[in-house]
Amino acid sequence: MAQTSMVDRGTKKSMIEKRDKPPMKLKTKRTMVAYSFLAIPLLFFLCIRIYPTLYSFSMSFSSQYGEGFTMENYQQLFKDEVFWKSVWNTCKYVIITVPIQMALGLLIALALERIQHFRWFYRMIYFLPYITSVIAVSWVWRLMFEPSVGFFNELIGWFGLPSQKWLSDPKLALFCICAVMIWQAMGFSMLIFMAGLQGIPKQLYEAAQIDGAGRWKMFWKITLPLLNPTIVFLAVTGVISALQTFAQIQSLTASSGASAGGPLNSTVSIVVYMYQNAFSEFNMEYASAVAVVLFIFILLVTLLQMKVLNKSYEY
Repeated sequence: MAQTSMVDRGTKKSMIEKRDKPPMKLKTKRTMVAYSFLAIPLLFFLCIRIYPTLYSFSMSFSSQYGEGFTMENYQQLFKDEVFWKSVWNTCKYVIITVPIQMALGLLIALALERIQHFRWFYRMIYFLPYITSVIAVSWVWRLMFEPSVGFFNELIGWFGLPSQKWLSDPKLALFCICAVMIWQAMGFSMLIFMAGLQGIPKQLYEAAQIDGAGRWKMFWKITLPLLNPTIVFLAVTGVISALQTFAQIQSLTASSGASAGGPLNSTVSIVVYMYQNAFSEFNMEYASAVAVVLFIFILLVTLLQMKVLNKSYEY
């Protein structure tokens, strides 16, 4: 009996403690649920992104022959003529493609803003190349660049111009790849610019019209300044994408017996050069050094863009 009464007292004590214990706040519960949902993606990100990046940094300071810490890869890299050629070609891709695709995207967006009927159809037509497979697009353009049966030689033939070896000519190959990149990316620029244009208050244009401002002046004084956040976003993402150009070059210039980046390394980019060293030459340490340099290059260019292009604005 005494033992039973002790058990009952213990049970009553635990029940009183549970009753007196303050309930968990709703905010705390929501925080715990949020962290539990984020745990798996965070773990995946750490394993797939962070660890390979850190390992690549470590590998870049290793030798291909298993030696310890060394700067040999970076010393060789800065003396490598093909690497500097790839850097210059990558800069060309950025300088040519990003401004043109943004300008065309803005022009198309401004034109579609004035269309009342079937706007969705034209928007779909221009955006379709962006969501199409890069490999499929590149192979279609490769057929059009064919010297014997390609569309472009047929086109210039109508004007009495001689046929060109588009992708086999060191002077033309890079511009051909730039044309493919611009054609595929301008639809994305168009869509983002349309979203930016719809965010500009219409009252500003109405007030400018009352003051006697023309369309050109309204574009320079209202549209372009208030599109600054959109321009910064497209410039940063466009430059990063151009600095990582690979699929178009690989699909358009690689052929049987010849690696991508030809002819005479006239189209090779940093990523293509990194790929060749990693998976053709199997020199992972040297390829890691190229990847580290590319990472630093992208970081510096992005910070410079954010500093130069990002300006304060107000309605």
